[in-house]
Amino acid sequence: MKINRLLISVSVMLALFCAPTVWAATAVKDVRLWAAPDHSRLVFDLSGYADYKLFRLHKPERIVIDMQHTKMKANFKRLKFPDPLLKSIRYGTPKKNMIRIVMDVKERVQPRSFLLKPLKGKPYRLVLDLMRPTVVKHKRQPSLHPKKGIVIAVDAGHGGEDPGAIGPRKLMEKTVTLAVAKKLAAAINRKAGMHAILTRKGDYYVPLKRRVGLARKMHADMMISIHADAVRQRQVKGASVYMLSDRGATVDRAARALAAKENAADEVGGMTPLDEVADPLVSRILGDMFRSDSLNSSQLLAEEMIKRLKKAGPLKYKSPKRARFVVLLAMEIPSVLVELDFISNPVQERKLRSSRYQNHLAQALLHGTVGFFRKMGRLRAAHSNVYRGPYAMQENNRAAASGLTQKMTSVGGV
Repeated sequence: MKINRLLISVSVMLALFCAPTVWAATAVKDVRLWAAPDHSRLVFDLSGYADYKLFRLHKPERIVIDMQHTKMKANFKRLKFPDPLLKSIRYGTPKKNMIRIVMDVKERVQPRSFLLKPLKGKPYRLVLDLMRPTVVKHKRQPSLHPKKGIVIAVDAGHGGEDPGAIGPRKLMEKTVTLAVAKKLAAAINRKAGMHAILTRKGDYYVPLKRRVGLARKMHADMMISIHADAVRQRQVKGASVYMLSDRGATVDRAARALAAKENAADEVGGMTPLDEVADPLVSRILGDMFRSDSLNSSQLLAEEMIKRLKKAGPLKYKSPKRARFVVLLAMEIPSVLVELDFISNPVQERKLRSSRYQNHLAQALLHGTVGFFRKMGRLRAAHSNVYRGPYAMQENNRAAASGLTQKMTSVGGV
């Protein structure tokens, strides 16, 4: 009896071993394309883990991805062309249970790929960056130093693969932040003695520490990171301003939660391990005196922003909040993170979609910037007439009325 059982077991094992191997095929469900100044990024949504191989072919230049035990369900026709680097994309099945994706590129590029695990509702993602080659040194480079005096780094939060918060009617935070950032930068650039730089100019993702690095590289005198908040309670509304907290944990639970959400943007946006570099400047801050001075400057900037945003719409918090935001780590640069409003509120979402309201918010941020530099002694009061807008006009009218009252009081002898 035991011999019969042994023979049956061996027969079953041999049958399983000799049978054709059945793999649970991973599906390429969707594909997206983002164009940044220095690279183009393709993101492939996968139903599961994928074993892939990346290589280049020349004459003509092509980038090839072979995926084992994978099937194609994505529609490449949905990709938006033209692209600065990618000419076309196609796929085939050279072998059973394998697909080959071929990307025709316009010039020689350096491919960089990595696989992202499921995160925050997003599936497995294969990310392919087509990096532009380093510019030849003998070519004349444009100056990195702006010609104008005061430099303001304007950071539009999120972008590309990271949409940020999404409103009830599908308005994305990344869309609002870029629109307001562009309007603010344009308004700054129209002012004498001021110049704005954008950390991103289109719908692509920039890692948080790279945003900080860009502000430093351009010798920014101030940095403002623009965002829009979201919570489950749809009735919540109002702007809020945050600054970097000093050493130690953030006491405010709401601010700590918001910082954790914003700092996780790199994981959602698709940051490569190469982007996670040590920041030597942050690690060797010049001592408590410098730290205190820089935080005081950011406090003054945050208060000016709140003062102006109060005239543009409702406020969530009437005073600045502090938290450990990665994008505010350049402590030598006065920096704030501004949540324009709650995109989760249907009424405020509708306003945030409006170009007029976006201009309104941009003007508030502009006047907060001007007010800060005037208090810091970087802008003379004589420049106040240059920075005109709805808020400046209101202040001038109030000042004129106050002056007239004082004159009448003096004449009347009261």
